[in-house]
Amino acid sequence: MGTFRVQVEIGDAAGERWETIEALVDTGATYTTVSAALLRRLGVTAYSRDTFVLADGRHVERDIGHGWIRVSGRAVVTLLVFAEADAPSLLGAYALEGLRLTVDPVGRRLVPVPGLLMEFAA
Repeated sequence: MGTFRVQVEIGDAAGERWETIEALVDTGATYTTVSAALLRRLGVTAYSRDTFVLADGRHVERDIGHGWIRVSGRAVVTLLVFAEADAPSLLGAYALEGLRLTVDPVGRRLVPVPGLLMEFAA
């Protein structure tokens, strides 16, 4: 699949402050990664720190916080990873699923999909 970028709005946990960024759509990334400086400027606070594996196989530790993400008119609170200053912003699979968006690799765009539920009969 080819890669492409989309406009993404990142908001603080209260949804009061927002900034628009361009993010690389990366279905191979679990979480959305945004500049730590931007997240701090918005007031997003880290609640945890964990180890992540980069595409080149290196292991790095990064802070994790909660904030809003808005893409294509859809918004959800999601996990945000605090990235290094020179790292690209990535829109990961966890946020895409929360937003109920999927990738159209031919059209290089995001498209809405219905959420899936399974009900068990008693």
